[in-house]
Amino acid sequence: QLITPKPHILGYFKANTNSNNVENILSFHQVSPAAERLRYILNEDDDMPTPTLFTEMDTLQREGDELEWKESARWVKFEEKVEEGGERWSKPHVSTLSLHSLFELRTCLQTGTVLLDLDGYSLPQIVDDIIERQIEEGMISHDLREKISFVLLRKHRHQTKKPIHRSLADIGKSSSSTSHAQSRSMNDIADTPSTDQLKNKFMKKIPRDAEASNVLVGEVDFLNKPFVAFVRLAQATTLGGLTEVPVPTRFLFILLGPQGKAKSYNEIGRAIATLMVDDLFSDVAYKARDREDLIAGIDEFLDEVIVLPPGEWDPKIRIEPPKKVPSADKRKSVFSLNELGQMNGTAGGGGGLAEDEEMPVQHELGEELAFTGRFCGGLYLDIKRKLPWFPSDFYEGFHIQSISAVLFIYLGCITNAITFGGLLGDATDNYQGVMESFLGTALAGSVFCFFGGQPLIILSSTGPILIFEKLLFEFSKSNSIDYMELRLWIGMHSCLQCFILVATDASYIIKYMTRFTEEGFSSLISFIFISDAIKKMVGAFKYYPINTDFKPDYVTTYKCECLAPDPMAAMIFNGLAPMPDNSSSLNVTALDWSQLSKKECVKYGGSLVGKSCKYVPDLALMSFILFFGTYSMTVSLKKFKFSRYFPTKVGKLSVSDFSIFMSIMTFVGLDMLMGLKTPKLIVPTEFKPTRPGRGWLVMPFGKNPWWVYLASFVPALLVTILIFMDQQISAVIVNRKENKLKKGCGYHLDLFWVGVLMATCSFLGLPWYVAATVISIAHIDSLKMESESSAPGEQPQFLGVREQRVTGILVFVLTGVSIFLAPVLKFIPMPVLYGVFLYMGVASLSGIQVPCVCQLFWDRIKLYMMPSKHQPDFTYLRHVPLRRVHLFTLIQITCLAVLWVLKSTFLAIIFPVMILGLMVVRKMLDMVFSQHDLAWVDDLLPEKEKKKKDDDKKKGKGKEKEKEKKKPKPDDNEEEVRNSSFFCPLQD
Repeated sequence: QLITPKPHILGYFKANTNSNNVENILSFHQVSPAAERLRYILNEDDDMPTPTLFTEMDTLQREGDELEWKESARWVKFEEKVEEGGERWSKPHVSTLSLHSLFELRTCLQTGTVLLDLDGYSLPQIVDDIIERQIEEGMISHDLREKISFVLLRKHRHQTKKPIHRSLADIGKSSSSTSHAQSRSMNDIADTPSTDQLKNKFMKKIPRDAEASNVLVGEVDFLNKPFVAFVRLAQATTLGGLTEVPVPTRFLFILLGPQGKAKSYNEIGRAIATLMVDDLFSDVAYKARDREDLIAGIDEFLDEVIVLPPGEWDPKIRIEPPKKVPSADKRKSVFSLNELGQMNGTAGGGGGLAEDEEMPVQHELGEELAFTGRFCGGLYLDIKRKLPWFPSDFYEGFHIQSISAVLFIYLGCITNAITFGGLLGDATDNYQGVMESFLGTALAGSVFCFFGGQPLIILSSTGPILIFEKLLFEFSKSNSIDYMELRLWIGMHSCLQCFILVATDASYIIKYMTRFTEEGFSSLISFIFISDAIKKMVGAFKYYPINTDFKPDYVTTYKCECLAPDPMAAMIFNGLAPMPDNSSSLNVTALDWSQLSKKECVKYGGSLVGKSCKYVPDLALMSFILFFGTYSMTVSLKKFKFSRYFPTKVGKLSVSDFSIFMSIMTFVGLDMLMGLKTPKLIVPTEFKPTRPGRGWLVMPFGKNPWWVYLASFVPALLVTILIFMDQQISAVIVNRKENKLKKGCGYHLDLFWVGVLMATCSFLGLPWYVAATVISIAHIDSLKMESESSAPGEQPQFLGVREQRVTGILVFVLTGVSIFLAPVLKFIPMPVLYGVFLYMGVASLSGIQVPCVCQLFWDRIKLYMMPSKHQPDFTYLRHVPLRRVHLFTLIQITCLAVLWVLKSTFLAIIFPVMILGLMVVRKMLDMVFSQHDLAWVDDLLPEKEKKKKDDDKKKGKGKEKEKEKKKPKPDDNEEEVRNSSFFCPLQD
């Protein structure tokens, strides 16, 4: 019989082999014929990718005297079972197979019928061909033809189709039928797909080019040994009502056997169904030339199987699909196929490290930062690289996702423009203010997004530039130098210096900027956003203080009165202060002081007396509700796409992508509903410079001595370093491989346009702009693309970012016209925008949706507070001692603290030099940590990485020679081992 209980495989193995035989078998297994066969199959030139397989398993059921095939499970990637109640599908889960069923399946393919590239056009014809082959090979007798054909052509009832109650006439027909061996006219299966199949919504989960594999298993009373067939059709064919969905069938597996072993048949069916959706085995199934190729595919699958001890795990538990499925590329690679026999204990991380320990994939910045050695060589290559993508940068931007991105980034940009504009106005005596900030943001941002090498980068004013402007204004004022003219010459010198950096490919230095530097810089910017948002919120509590001593029972004592000043002060004040009703004839002493407002009382010299004078009820708490509510609602809605509620499209498009906009509109509406006078967004309404008397154009000569024009080269050098570091670090973070950008980047082209804009903004008296790290990361996050059709249980796959120029241009155009949108924007409370600021900082620090550059740093910080047994299974913790990880993180925290202190003092002007200092610290870490440890917790420096690759090549050649020496000579024992019961313990 096919299914015969045998001793436990390991016990059988130990009982029939000695230690020397074990070593010989394992050493042979590393170079098994299965590995050689698969390598030959999978390396064949074939440009056509293997289609995705939808697998359906139907089991034979008896309803009274009638037989029918009932759908019991299906696979796209993970298994879904029909629940026992028969009314719904189970949750998708990882298929758990018994090792016994895999060995039995292997025996089935060895002993059963295998038909490859069969010309089939209908199920009856395919069934005829299978039965004919089995009769020719003497597997079944001729008198079983009609019985097997009758069973295989019974109707198929799918889960989407409810059982239909039969009429009395149908019952009579079925009861009058006494024989199962009916004519071919009793075929119940439909020739064409039914309406239910065509309307099945499950088709949305299946790729368009998918094909089907059907598994039919069941027990019958007329067979005394199993009837097994594996069929691959030459062309995928739609076989009527065979499949739940109208997908053409390419593979068919049939297992009919004697009664009493239905459970075993079912497990074999699940085993072949699971194999058919395995990436590597499906390739083998499509390319197999004979039976042995299929068996080699099963052997490879067995090599990768992980066995769970039965006493430590309940088979009834359904394993949830993992968030990230490992790629099958490694298994498909030739290198992997050379090691198909590697034991799982080593591959899975148990029992020590492998001999050739796998190293982490290093971050490569690509050819964009290669040193050309030619004048403007890097700039030329950037233009050459980006020019072919220029048309697609526009038409790919017309997508509904772009609307959400524009609204999100626009609100962040105008908040930034107003904040920095106000601070610049205070620092420069209104030579630059909110109006200049709006105009400069619109001009610089739109030009950069239109012509820049990486249009996903968002330009903005930054803290170090603000501090430089403040110090420059104070220097000009104390030395009687015209500030705007001096600033113009600094801008022109800085522009020239940027051009020199571009011409000499100086951006090559960014290659030495590893994750250590990126994490320090990005974390600092994120903390600045978070602290600024919190500071502004705390400021609201100071401006609108809360009366903590308030007692409801004494509410009658809380009042505030305006008292008139003494008569002498009133006489002095009488001729100086304007009257509230603009009547100069009215005397201050004649005013009704009790009717004046708080501002009028203070304005005319009155005094406020009472317990409630210095308190403003409701506004502070309402501001906090708006602030924290906007932040928390945005975070919740961003995570909504991973929740269990609502269909995928609703959660993904309507909720998650528009989370920022929905949160802002919700709390703007709440603020309007409450009607409280919370602080609102203030937007300039007139197009004119903030400072009266200055024009829109700054003249380069006439106000300062000639030596100022030359001496400005020195402060310009500091500005250039600041811009270079800020711009290029942000660009490296944006262009990291994790974002899967396909159109390349342009570091030299970006710096060129930043230099041009430096000179342009200096002539117009506008602020200077550079890449804004946090807003740029937010821009990328809002444009991330994920797979639309995903298998049940499979997380949507991150496909990359919608790379285009449209969103950036629209954001900055809207920023420019915001002065005309003042009637609408004035309803937005400032605490709501502070909540958006907080979200940007937290999202870039911790990666709310997807991992970001700071998240790894943040994860390592959290390890300090976790006992070892509760720590997550991070990959680097498997290879680097925990104390070394803590030491590396402590150095990073110390560097971040030093940067924070410098940023908070007058030394902030040397902030860019300290970023260079981070690169020096990273270089010194080579003396503290081994290259192995740094490869796991950071990136290797370019020269170290090259040296390590050279060393690995030398080691690899040495190990190959050793393997050749140890390699056993092929002999007849190979075939003996291959056919031994180690592989086939269940033969007759």
